[in-house]
Amino acid sequence: MRKLSLVALSLIFLLSACAPSIGKQNEVVQTKEKDKGKAIIPKYNISDNYYRTILPFESGAARGLVVNNINTRFDLNEFEIGLMRIAQNSFDTEKYFFREGQEIKEKTIKQWLNRKYTPEQAKANGIKESENIGLNPVDTGPVGEPSSPIYLAHILEHDYLTKDDDGNVSLAGMTIGLALNSTYYYKIQAENGGTIQKEQKIDHDDMVREGKKIAEEVVKRIRNMKNLADIPITIGLFAQESKTSVVPGNFFAYTTVDKGSSTINGWEPINEKYFLFPSSKAEEAHRDDVIAFKNFKQDVEKYFPNFNGVIGRAFYVGDQLHELNITIPIQFYGKTEGIGFTQYVTGLVMEHFPEYISVTVSVTSVDGPESLIVRKANEKEPFVHIYQ
Repeated sequence: MRKLSLVALSLIFLLSACAPSIGKQNEVVQTKEKDKGKAIIPKYNISDNYYRTILPFESGAARGLVVNNINTRFDLNEFEIGLMRIAQNSFDTEKYFFREGQEIKEKTIKQWLNRKYTPEQAKANGIKESENIGLNPVDTGPVGEPSSPIYLAHILEHDYLTKDDDGNVSLAGMTIGLALNSTYYYKIQAENGGTIQKEQKIDHDDMVREGKKIAEEVVKRIRNMKNLADIPITIGLFAQESKTSVVPGNFFAYTTVDKGSSTINGWEPINEKYFLFPSSKAEEAHRDDVIAFKNFKQDVEKYFPNFNGVIGRAFYVGDQLHELNITIPIQFYGKTEGIGFTQYVTGLVMEHFPEYISVTVSVTSVDGPESLIVRKANEKEPFVHIYQ
């Protein structure tokens, strides 16, 4: 087992000695976008799972909307990272460079996320015909009782750029994530003058049908935008979880529209899902994996008999457990106690979980993170760090 990283200063020295000289390897290129100028492509890529990002970093044109439209932080993280995973089916991480979406502006995203209005509704709300471009269905129900849910919660754009032989970088592809509601939340007027929040579960088949219909319209609109008529577009459909969920939602389908085309010819299914360990849903779907986790949890509790706060978030690709993230919140009475506990838990990770699973254990206390254990898939030795 690798030695524990006990001293932060030593870790800094180690990274300084072993890490590549990123600054010397960066490449300065010329952008072909409307605001021409110099940009930097980092030569060093931390992983084949990530794209190199064009610098200086530009936040997405609709960045401020995502927090308000996505239900949980878990959904937000998976929505962004999952869309990057989908992109790798179309855009190679060596050839393409990443940029947050700059083409579809915030005002446009807001308008697309609205409901479509009837002519009478649009007139009553002072909405011009050119602005009545909502992608969610018209609400024809009585006040406070919508006739249909809002299906589309958010639109996320990622841009992918390439470099030509002259060192010019330009837009070469785009991915669009459509976040769809599995639960629709709305408010009605209460008798005391306040409001009451209600919720409506959305049937999965209805969500899939509406998501695919919305995607077709999004492609047509993107093709009518400047500079976007002749690039490939990949669209992913994401089902976000409810506001009370402690696991994220998941992408369930994607499609790639060839450059110059405005037609979606078919969808590729994505069989990914998150489960909370332990839980009845997880035990029903993956009983053997939950038993292994419970045995791990039981052995952790032998160290602290009165403690039972071990929880896990399991990521499945198909029926195969791919990644397990475990959180152990605990209160230590001294640093040496935390070191001993971390050593013990590291041994349990090696004992209870097979090598083909990536396992991350975060040990926390009221004072913040205490230690981190990372055992990558098919690696015999874990990385262990004690926070100072």
